[in-house]
Amino acid sequence: MNVLHLGKPLQFQKNMRYSLIFLLLLITGISKAQSGKKIHFNAILVDTHNDFLSKAVDAHVVFDSDLKGITQTDLKRMREGGVKVQVWSIFCDNHYGKGSAFKYANQELDSLFAIVGRNPKTMQIVYSYKELMRAVANHKLACLSGVEGGHMIEDNLDYIDSFYNRGVRYMTLSWNNSTSWSTSAMDEFQHVFIVTPYGLNDFGKQVVRKMNQLGMMVDVSHIGEKTFWDVISTTTKPVIASHSSVYALCPVFRNLKDDQIKAIAKNGGVIQVNFYSGFLDSTYSNKIDAFIKLHKAEFDSMALTKNSAMMTGVYISRKYKNEYEQMRAPFSLLLDHIDYIVKLVGVDYVGLGSDFDGIDSAPVGLDGVEDYPKITEGLIKRGYSESDIKKILGENFLRVLKANEH
Repeated sequence: MNVLHLGKPLQFQKNMRYSLIFLLLLITGISKAQSGKKIHFNAILVDTHNDFLSKAVDAHVVFDSDLKGITQTDLKRMREGGVKVQVWSIFCDNHYGKGSAFKYANQELDSLFAIVGRNPKTMQIVYSYKELMRAVANHKLACLSGVEGGHMIEDNLDYIDSFYNRGVRYMTLSWNNSTSWSTSAMDEFQHVFIVTPYGLNDFGKQVVRKMNQLGMMVDVSHIGEKTFWDVISTTTKPVIASHSSVYALCPVFRNLKDDQIKAIAKNGGVIQVNFYSGFLDSTYSNKIDAFIKLHKAEFDSMALTKNSAMMTGVYISRKYKNEYEQMRAPFSLLLDHIDYIVKLVGVDYVGLGSDFDGIDSAPVGLDGVEDYPKITEGLIKRGYSESDIKKILGENFLRVLKANEH
């Protein structure tokens, strides 16, 4: 009887101890979540590559409306995700050339100006680092743009001035298609050229010098290795890779090799990691090949309609949503690519270039711009300090933007 009476208080004490431990863990978890949220929303989050403007022009979607389930981006979700600065991609593919590419690029810029014009209280076109910082301080989404493909200057240096005057602050020297003066990663990888030398020719070097002079950042995403090294030996300003990931982790032609990553760091530039599953996950290529083979007839049929690859990808990914979901890269791989660059060259040379609305597959959990806080949470769990997280989220890019202005 005494034993039973003694046992109950002991069990009670034991239960109380477990309850207190659970409560402490719960409080710690809530505290960390609140801390992560505070770090994220106090940072200046910069995304250097979002393709929404192509959707706005081609699919007539309206940025300042609810587009969840339709696009990866809209104004409301930008605020939810804590995006403070967006560099909008100005893009057209190789179907546009002399007489049409520059015109189409300006059509996309017109769309951006119209969007900002409708939302003057929440958005602002900025033309300098100082204007950007003022816009952020005034709680406005600071908007710059980047031309994704040198073919849009149509071999005319004056068009670079025109773009710059409209707020374009970087130009990707080539997209997948080469220009007459710059070979692309795709064309160099596929050995398309037999006679034409790879890399930058004399006019290409003039383009780089012109951009340096204006303060327009040279973007090395999409360019071939020979072009890359010609850029590094020509530029006098830090470069960016606006949306590229790590070749060592995912060996595709669009990713950067270790020596390129080191060269960008030595140059004082920054690598903005791309979110596309195919540039993060080395197994994705085999998965997508099997998927295309399974639906070959449909892909062939869509090719005959002359839809852009991006529009085809959007249509197919929606139609076969469950299959696409199963192919998405694990979220951890995005953090692995960031980790790799940090370990190789340091935390000062990495940022985020999502490629949202230009990709049909992002890592699990990153469904759109509203999910950016998950990246901050992931970095905290991997032991990154608040100051390092702020660098990755945007400060590294801002340093390069500022350096190009001087």
